[in-house]
Amino acid sequence: MSVLHLLGTAGEGGAETYFVDLVKALARAGVAEACAIRANTTREARLARAGVPFKVARFGGPIDILTRPAIARFATLNDTKVAVAWMNRAARHTPRGPWARIGRLGGYYNLKYYQGFDHLVANTEDIADWIVAQGWPAGKVSCIPNFAAAPPALAPVDRASLATPADAPLLLAMGRLHENKAHDISLQALVDIPDAWLWIAGAGPLEGKLRGLAEALGVAERVRFLGWRTDASALYRSADVCVFPSRYEPLGNVVIQAWAHGLPVVAAASQGPAALIHTGEDGLLVPVDDAPALADGVRRLLADPALRDRLAEAGARRVEAEFSETAVVGQWKTLLADFGAA
Repeated sequence: MSVLHLLGTAGEGGAETYFVDLVKALARAGVAEACAIRANTTREARLARAGVPFKVARFGGPIDILTRPAIARFATLNDTKVAVAWMNRAARHTPRGPWARIGRLGGYYNLKYYQGFDHLVANTEDIADWIVAQGWPAGKVSCIPNFAAAPPALAPVDRASLATPADAPLLLAMGRLHENKAHDISLQALVDIPDAWLWIAGAGPLEGKLRGLAEALGVAERVRFLGWRTDASALYRSADVCVFPSRYEPLGNVVIQAWAHGLPVVAAASQGPAALIHTGEDGLLVPVDDAPALADGVRRLLADPALRDRLAEAGARRVEAEFSETAVVGQWKTLLADFGAA
């Protein structure tokens, strides 16, 4: 009896990374699984190393009539009891069958794609409340957050390898190079933190625009665009402060990951981070689209090592209590067992 996870996106991002992280964590906990994914060599390699069988499917647009029956055959072959659809494209191609269908939502998705599903899982309480407000039955919604973990053996990235001074205050910004992630605000804030350097880890359509902005602001020599990285844990271990100025962020997995790595966070008070962070206790919140406030928050942390340590320690306690792998996997196993799997 197995669980079939479906992911219909081809690119790289936080949700795609967490997809594999959760699949691997459930496998470690003894859950029989298989995956149906869109072609992505990195993701395929990670699943293969984890020993999780997978099928690559097209997951095309409305005229794609081949993906759903192909997945149905794969589901039957793997004795599927629960199919878990990650995001809208996967939900659209999740076939009906003698298995339960669960949608996993990491944002405020259009629920039309989940009509006929047996259950929805939101990764924040706010998303769960929103789902119910759209008319979905409250008894068919669960909130299961993302987990975070810091691999113990992974060393920090050597700053010299990225032409960054060893003694410079180092800021880390994680996320796609997209308007929602507000990397432009981090660059503007850097102007007012003249001794700091900034690493931006992520890929996306705004790279050229952001590089041009860094040049125009006069901070380009203190900024490193790292592209998409598979060594996020090592990056977190290298920095002094995590900056997370997202304009739109339903959850804020970067916040949880920074906490797991003992890294203090200054974040914009968009929906997810504002719900996660108790400002002044386990992180600092600043207004959305406010570069001077972001710079003030960073300078405050850089000037006060005791505050940095206190916020980081509180964040680590939050992870242990609420966002540990053990806690999150336990919630998933309970839900899957309710539908005959795990």
